[in-house]
Amino acid sequence: MKPKEYEELIKNIIQHPEFQKRKEYMHHENESVYDHSLKVSFLAYRIAKFLHLKNSRDIAIGGLLHDFYDKPWQGRTEKTKFFKQHGFVHAREASKNAYRYFPEYMNPKVNDMIIKHMFPLNIKPPRYLGSWIVNISDDLVSLNIFKHPTALPKYIGIKKRKK
Repeated sequence: MKPKEYEELIKNIIQHPEFQKRKEYMHHENESVYDHSLKVSFLAYRIAKFLHLKNSRDIAIGGLLHDFYDKPWQGRTEKTKFFKQHGFVHAREASKNAYRYFPEYMNPKVNDMIIKHMFPLNIKPPRYLGSWIVNISDDLVSLNIFKHPTALPKYIGIKKRKK
């Protein structure tokens, strides 16, 4: 059960039609981007609360918007250059969308959480503790791909996705 405080922090975002679209975007196998983002956000929020951090609101928001990219990536079949593939570019797309749809929640720390959640793929390490928390929460929540070992090569780039 999620605490009322957390639900209040995120309700305007999760009720927004643009965020609702993420229910249709598959993330890792049988999970939507919407569900994945909620899990990352809530875990990051709980860690922030456990550590008595003052910016637990920002951390919850950064976790929620970290994968707020434009289009589902699982079904893409077009060829792209290695450094233009989803893992390298979606954080910047998520940041642009976050500023476009939710500017009232954005600040340099939330932006850093979104842009750097893919460290070390994005090369520059997170600048703030909250960014590290979102990064680690995303990694922990994403471990569910190990429940689907046949899909693992797709995520690490060894095997091409089925068309």
